[in-house]
Amino acid sequence: MAEVKTNVMRILEKEKIPYQAHTYPHGKEAVDGETVAALLGQDVRTVFKTLVTKGADRQYYVFVIPVCQTLDLKKAAKAAKVKSVEMIPVAEINRVTGYVRGGCSPVGMKKSFPTFFDETAAEQENIIVSAGKIGYQIDLAPQDLVRVTKGAFAPLTV
Repeated sequence: MAEVKTNVMRILEKEKIPYQAHTYPHGKEAVDGETVAALLGQDVRTVFKTLVTKGADRQYYVFVIPVCQTLDLKKAAKAAKVKSVEMIPVAEINRVTGYVRGGCSPVGMKKSFPTFFDETAAEQENIIVSAGKIGYQIDLAPQDLVRVTKGAFAPLTV
């Protein structure tokens, strides 16, 4: 398979951030993160999903958590310093981020949104997130991801 360069990979290369690309077999539909981890032969605690929310202040917030975990909306709101947040409808993902469900990366969204990574990411040497396209993942140091997204670590899961 010819190596595909996603926009996420180009951004990381421009920022001189080292990463390893992974691919997994896929159809047109997204598969859940735990299936992605299994297809990649990776521990579910090192594979992260990107979730987009809208705050009570009508701003968008991005949360990146392990695929085997659930976002705690109260903790997410506290991290974002807003009264509350709620998940955006799947139908809005592309319009807001430029990505499709199952291919949403914290790197390279249409606009830069406040981004928070679950505190467990800081304990890992590397984590895996979407490379911005279904079937493509990137493996890199969580500190590099926080730097490129201007993000922060916070307790985010149930």
